[in-house]
Order: sequence, then structure tokens, then C-alpha cells
Amino acid sequence: MPIFMRYDTILKETYGEYFLAELIEAQDEENHAVVCEVEGTAVGFMSVCSRVNMQLLHECFDLGPFHGLCFPHPDDVLESPQDLSVRRSQDAELRSSSQGSQKIVEELQEPVSPDTMENIQGNIAREAASEEALTAVHSGNVSEPEDIEKLSDISTGYAQYHHVSSRSLASLILPEEPVHFRPIYRGASAAFCIQLFCIDEKYEARSLDFMNFVFSLFSDKNFCVISLPHLTPEFFLIQNFVKMVPFNTCTLEQDLYVFHRAGLLKSIDIRFATLLDTPGVENLVSTLMLNKSILEDLDHYNKARKDPDGTPLQAFVAEVAEQIVGIAVIRNEMDIEYIRSHYNIEDFIYFSHHQREEHGHMHHFAFNPIFRHYTKFFLKEILRLGFKSCLYYRVYPKSREGKFQNPYAHSLTSALHYLVPVRPRRQIVYPLEKLGINAPSKAVSKDPMSYALNHTNRKLTLEPKITVNAKIIVVGASSVGISFLETLVFCSHMKFNNLTLISTHGLPGKKLLDTEQRKFLASDHCFNDKDYALMSLCSWVNVVVGRMTGIDRAAKHVVLSTDKIVPYDHLILCTGQQYQVPCPTEADISQHLTNREVPNSSQRRYTGKVPRNHFTLNEEEDCFKALTWIRNNSITTEGNIIVYGNTIDTYTTVETLLNLGVSGSRIHLVQPPPASTITCINNYSVESAVADALGAAGVTMYRDAILAQWNDGLHPDPIYSASFTTPTKPFRLQCSMFFSFCEKNVDYETFKALNDACLVYDSRLVIDTNFHTNDIAIRAAGSLTKFSSRYYSNEWTHSNFSSKEVGFQLAAAMLHLFDPTLEPVTEPPANLDRLIPMYKGAKIQGGILPGSYHYLHIAKPAIPTPLEVQMAQPNYGLELVTGSAKNGTYFRIHINKYKMVETITCLSREPFPASNYIRLFGQHEQLLNNLCARYDENLITDLYSYFTEPWCLALFHDRFIDLRKELRQILASKEEEDLPSIEQLAHQIEDEEINPTEKPRQYLKRVFEESIYKTLVERSTLDYLHYNRYHLPMYAWPGII
Repeated sequence: MPIFMRYDTILKETYGEYFLAELIEAQDEENHAVVCEVEGTAVGFMSVCSRVNMQLLHECFDLGPFHGLCFPHPDDVLESPQDLSVRRSQDAELRSSSQGSQKIVEELQEPVSPDTMENIQGNIAREAASEEALTAVHSGNVSEPEDIEKLSDISTGYAQYHHVSSRSLASLILPEEPVHFRPIYRGASAAFCIQLFCIDEKYEARSLDFMNFVFSLFSDKNFCVISLPHLTPEFFLIQNFVKMVPFNTCTLEQDLYVFHRAGLLKSIDIRFATLLDTPGVENLVSTLMLNKSILEDLDHYNKARKDPDGTPLQAFVAEVAEQIVGIAVIRNEMDIEYIRSHYNIEDFIYFSHHQREEHGHMHHFAFNPIFRHYTKFFLKEILRLGFKSCLYYRVYPKSREGKFQNPYAHSLTSALHYLVPVRPRRQIVYPLEKLGINAPSKAVSKDPMSYALNHTNRKLTLEPKITVNAKIIVVGASSVGISFLETLVFCSHMKFNNLTLISTHGLPGKKLLDTEQRKFLASDHCFNDKDYALMSLCSWVNVVVGRMTGIDRAAKHVVLSTDKIVPYDHLILCTGQQYQVPCPTEADISQHLTNREVPNSSQRRYTGKVPRNHFTLNEEEDCFKALTWIRNNSITTEGNIIVYGNTIDTYTTVETLLNLGVSGSRIHLVQPPPASTITCINNYSVESAVADALGAAGVTMYRDAILAQWNDGLHPDPIYSASFTTPTKPFRLQCSMFFSFCEKNVDYETFKALNDACLVYDSRLVIDTNFHTNDIAIRAAGSLTKFSSRYYSNEWTHSNFSSKEVGFQLAAAMLHLFDPTLEPVTEPPANLDRLIPMYKGAKIQGGILPGSYHYLHIAKPAIPTPLEVQMAQPNYGLELVTGSAKNGTYFRIHINKYKMVETITCLSREPFPASNYIRLFGQHEQLLNNLCARYDENLITDLYSYFTEPWCLALFHDRFIDLRKELRQILASKEEEDLPSIEQLAHQIEDEEINPTEKPRQYLKRVFEESIYKTLVERSTLDYLHYNRYHLPMYAWPGII
């Protein structure tokens, strides 16, 4: 009783003080109470019962892989007629997982006594198929298939690790028609349940000792189940169970875990595979989609111990009771230089401590889910027997050609759960022609197909992860939401089991426009298609395709447009703002009205049917639909196109249309009256060049025009003409296609969901400085939000900052709830709790503008102000400009009064390395090789050429910031007892504590050169160059010659 009371008093409060005694007294054939004792003292207690509500479990959980926890019965209905027809039409290697499960369970479910347990292993190996089938959904090797995302049924969204039913796999095969059939089991229950369990902390590691005894009490049962509230921390006993997948209709607020009797077997043996193991491996993987690939690699190993290309190959099997229950195939990692240079693998290992042949590439890993708790042991043995110290597993993005796998993908690995994702490294864009022989090796600079990397090593196999089962639901696949998910996923010491993204089109990065040279929309340079491939969020995040239409705060669930619900513990709203369909003023232009005489319709919402040839482009899917319409309706050769709006996306869309072959004379760029004096580009030189390019292309521009009518007020679907009013006289245009880029706003359905949920909304969703709404369980970020009025900062919102940084800060705030390794959050002082956070990351926009101008603008977060007003300020700083905007050689850098790079604007007819230039933001001009002095001396005539010189490539390196921090730490440290540090000297001069006879800068320089600091700085810099020489071979260091 004291053990129970130490953790919780709910049982006592609910059932009374003597509930434990009553439970022990009530024992019979169906109920048993078991204790674990040490030296006559009870240290653990377990209450088990053979009465299990199987009907409820069948309704709420996907139990297909274990035959519904029932004994086989002739009247079982395991597949719908549609499943049967699908299965007959599929290739043998795509057989349904439930077929394999049926064969297993029919032979496995007969009552088994503990004495004969060693003999039951003959057929359980087939259950591994069900585990692998789920890994197809979870691991992402199917590579974020659109097949999964099209499912309105979100049961796969809750899939955690190991099981998927025949319905889920059929849905994967036929995504267009999701199958909602559920097997019907008529056999008797084969499971008993754990009602209560408690054990002293000191003996928690012996929790599994209970299982052998309780299975002996129910000799006719093969499964033990336990249900837990999903926020219950993962304890030792539950780590040996398999977590089941809930259906989307699950009403239970608990998770179900299952343990099979065979999991008690201890005689697991990991060894190298032999030729005699082939039949056992065939039996194990017979129901896997890529079983042929596994067997081929096993055959290569048995014949030659190497791949056809000569790479050493190793195959391992896991054996229990003379039966094969697991197979793993690895090869030597031959691309280790590429991995080191492109992924942050050194976050986990000291690279120089590992021999080249100790790096292994995992190709296949299939393991019976009954023995899932031995997965980490299997990995350890692979490392030991194979003389490896590191293992890598790659997840490739989905192939557009292949249905399930691209040619590079390996078999699905059920060990992904025990690996850690490795962050990709930002790469330098090298001027290879200019570098010549000083360029990085081809092993580093090559550009193979992008993949996400997962890793484990000897140390990581000994480190447990912190499991977080809280349901974290992110609504909206905006840059903020993706950045938030990325931050959580790459927390290597934590495992988030219930990350879910609700998005209209699922995860971005499908490369729908990868064959086009132009994109319709401008870019914020937060994420691109390659970034999504390198992250492979689909490996760790459940995706629910749909729109949020409601939030039930009391029940804590989100309502979707499909009337499905998604429960949450923490709800993250990142829907952002979207372009809306404009609402015509309905002014009759035959009356020659002007803008002053028509009502303001900017605040009105369009409620009619959206015309089929009207397009608002917000996501890649919208752009793809527009592109399809253009091609299917011969828009490139006939018909007018109207582009309505005054954002930068109007310019990028016009350039895309021109690039597609649409004649400029048939493109009409109509700009409504600006909402402010600040233009979307805010640079007269760039705007003039773009305007000239539009004129040269024959594009007609209309300014200060307000949409009056479609089709002269008649039925607007489709649009044949559009009428506009202006400050002078109205005009009417024929129209085959209408693009609308009016001011962005919060989608009406989103607004209604927030408003109906009684979340405080004041033109935007109101949040505090910790991202909280007025509901503690709901956070929000991005352009959807605004800060509360109590901060008196209405001009500042998240829209002023980098979306990627906002998402990172949101995740950092959330991590304090789950990560015990972080310092506890302290409340800010009373005088600081009303200050909004100011983020420092650059705000970026870029794209290809009319005239084929490549455009990039990088600036610090600020309240928008006209450039002319900024430059008129006395403390504005310096402006460095080379080239001409009209010639496509324009490069402008703004150096602020502190000599830091604050703004960069590029306009070029030639592509340029934007990712390199982004790294220049926030750097001191002296770090850029005394940029200002060289510019004043007319030594710099072309900044594009200047920043491709070899000296500056280290500035673009991803670890250059680490060097800066290290050097600053050296200068701030006191290296000599009798002398102050360089930093202390600077402060003393500033405070006039010392008055040197020479200029302060010269004095500090002299002291630096005469002290030990110069040697330390030089040594640190040379060590940096030497350690990163694979990226920076163009630099020389002592001893290179």
C-alpha cells in the first residue's frame, strides 16, 4: 500500500482505503493478484484479469497483426471482397499483411503451456511482416507518399511503430479509394489484462519477472495487454510491450500495449547468416514488399561476402529456439566523406576516433515484433560481430516514377525507432571554375540524390531516449510549423511519439514544379524541396490531410472538414495568412464611376462560387493546378491573363507566364491602390528595371485599379471579362485566366474555428510573449497572430521576423515542458514581462522577376519604412552599390553605424549563390576583408565577383560561427595573471579607467600583438582550417608545402 500511495492517491480516493485488500480478497479463476517480494517484503504488485472487453478494443485499435487478440475461428472475416480482388491483382511481393498474420495466428493461437513454449516458434516469424508494413507508413521510405496523405481516415496518422492492418495497407495500395473495412473476429479471447501494477523504484528493472508467472496463471492465453493514459511516462515494464495503433474513431483516452507469451524467451542468438538460414529468412520476409531485395543481398553475402560492385557485405540473423526471427544486412559505408561533409554526424561521434571500415551502411533490418524489445540488443550485436562502431540508414524522398520506392531505397527498417535523425549541414556554393585544383574533392562536392540520414553508434545504443507520448498537433504546414516540427524531430535524446501535422495538402516538398525553370511564388528562403528531402519529416510526423473547421477546447480535439476529429494535448496553430478571392465592388462601369465613388470592398468577403478560371496561389499545389489549367486550355497561345495585386508574387507570376510562352501582350498586370506608401520591393532602382522589363515584354500595367465586376455582373463562372474602376476612367478586359494576389488575410474557416472556440481574436489571433493564446493548451505563431495590446507594440508581429526563427523559438518554449535536461524557466523580472521578444534572424525574400532578373533581398527585422526615409536618417550608415539594376548587375549592401551588414539587395540576370549571401548578414565589414576601405579606394567594382574570391569562402562555412565564438572566448579570457584580458582592456578604455597616449584601436592592436593572445588566435584559426580542410582546401596552413 505505501508503494501505491507514494505515487498516487486517486485509487484510495476512488475506491476507499481498503481497495487493495478487497482486490486480493476477490481473487478467483479470472482474477489474480501477484506480488514480488525481496527477503519476505513485498516490493511489487500486479493485478491481472482474463476478462477483456474485446469488442471495445476491436472498435478502437488496429489489432489485425495479432489476429484481434483472438483465437482463429472458421467464421472470421479477415478481408473484404475488395481486399481480395486487390490482393489477387498484386504481385506476390505485395501480399497483404493480414494474410501473413492469419497464417501465423492460426497456428499460434492454440493454447500453449509454459512447458512447451520453446516449441511454438516455428511460425511466429511471419508476424514481422506486420511490423514492416507499418514501418512503410512510419519510416518514410515510401518517402512521404501522396498515397498516404490522400487518406481522409487518419488512423495511419496515429500509427506509432509496429503494426498496420490489412485495411491500412490496402489504403496504401489504393489511395484513391480508402478502404474502411475492419476484420471481424469470432474466436475466443486469447488475452488477459493487467489491471494494476506497481513496483518499488529500486527493483523496477526486474518488472519483467512478473510476466513469466502471470502467463503461467493463464495457460490458455497468449497475449497480455495493458492500457495507460497516453501522458503516463514510459516505465520499464511497458518498454517490453508493443504499442497498438488506434483507429480514427477511437474514443479511449488511453494507449493499448500488447505483450506476447513468446517474448519471454531469453535464448536469442545473434550471429552471421549462413546458407542454411535462407529458408528461415524466406519464411520471415515472405510478406514484405521488398523481400526479393533482401533475399538477393543475402544470396550475394552467402556467395561472395560482397556486393556485385565489390563492397564488403555482412548479413546477420537473430535466432530463437532454432528459428530465424530477424535479419539484418549491412555493407561498408563507402560515402563516409560525403556524409561527414553534408551531415552533422560529428554531433554524435569524434570522427577521427573511428576507422573508415568501422562505418556501416544498413540496407535491411526485419525483426519479429514479438521480440521488439531485443532490437537494441540486435543492433549492439551487429556492431560487435561486424567490427563496426557506427551504422547509417538512409531515407530517400519519394520517387515520382515509382509507386512505393525509388531505385535507391532499401527495405523498410523496423529499427528506425532506435536510430537518431542527423541534421543536414548547410553547404557552401563553390565557384568551381575559379577554384580549379583548389576546389573540394568530388566526394565532397558531388550532388547525388538527396536523402535523410539516420544513425546509431556504440554510445547511442547505451543511451535511453526520453519518450514523450503527449499529442502535439500542428495545424498548418507554414514555414513556422515546419521549423517547429524540425526542431522537435532533431532532438536526438528525445522521442516524440505523437507529432501530427494537419494540413490541406500534407507535407510540402513534393517537387510538383521541379521541371519548371520558374516558380509562380516568391521564396522566403526558409525551406526548399531539397531541405524537405534532407529532413524527411514524414518519417517522424503523422500527417492528416484536411482543413481545421473547429476546436473543441473542453474535449481537447480539432474538428476537420471531413467531420473527423483529432485529439490533442498541445495544439499549435501556424496556419498563417493566405491570398483571398477578391470581392468585386459591383460598380457599373457604364456609369463611368471612379474609385472615389465606389464603396470600399477590401473588408468584404467573397461568398459566391469561385470561378473555375480564378486562381489564388498560396501553395505549390495551387501553382500546379494553375500550370495544369494553362496547358490543358491552350492559354499559352490564346486568351488574356489578368494578374491582379501589388505584391512581389504578382511579378514572379508574370515572369513565370512569360517563361511558359505566354505573349506579354496578352498579360495584364492590374495593381489595386496600395495600402501604404511602401512598395513590395521598396527599392526604386529595382522597380524601375522591372517596369522597363515589363514594358519590353509587352505586358500592360494598370495602376490604382479596383475590381468592379466579373462578366459585367452576370454569372462569373467562368470569367470571360473583368471590369475595373480607376481614379480617372474605368476599363474592361477580356479574360481567360484570373490570378488574384490581393492582400493576404486569415482564411475565413480558420477565423470561424478560432472565434467559435472563444479564442481571443482582434484582427489576428492574440498571443503573449510565450506564444500562449487565452487557452494554456493552445499556442500559436506566425502571421496568424499578433501580440496582446498590453504590450503596446501593435506594429510588431511575427510577420516582421524570420518564420524559421519564430518556429525554432516556439519549439524551444515547448521543450521546457518535456526535456528534463533543460534549465527550468525563470519568471522574468516585473519590469520586463511587458517586453515582446525581438528575434535577430534575417527577413528574406527572393524570386525571379520579369526580365529574368534573379532577385534577393535580405534585411534585419524591422517595421516597414520607405527606403528613402531610412536613408534620410542621420545614423543610417553607408550604402555600397556596384553595377546597374537595368543591366542585371545590381548589388547593394547597407552597412549600419556599427559597421555591420544590415541589408543586402541583389538583382542579376545570372543566377547567384543566394545561400552564400545570406551568410553575409550580420557580419562586420572588416571581416569581409575591410569591405568599406576597399570600396572607398575603388578597389571593388563588382561585388558579385568580390564574393566569389577564395578568401571569403570560410565566411560561408556552417561552422564559421563556432570559430567566431571561440575567438571571442579567447579574447574575453584572462590568459596572463598580471594582465587584463583584451575585452577588459576595451572596457577600461571605454570607461576612461586608462588613457593610452595612442589611439585606442592602435593601443589594443599593439597589446594584442605583444601578448599571448595573438598566438592563441592564430592557433585556433589554423586548427579550424585544418579540421575543416575537406570543405576549405583553398586555404593554406603551415606544413601544407
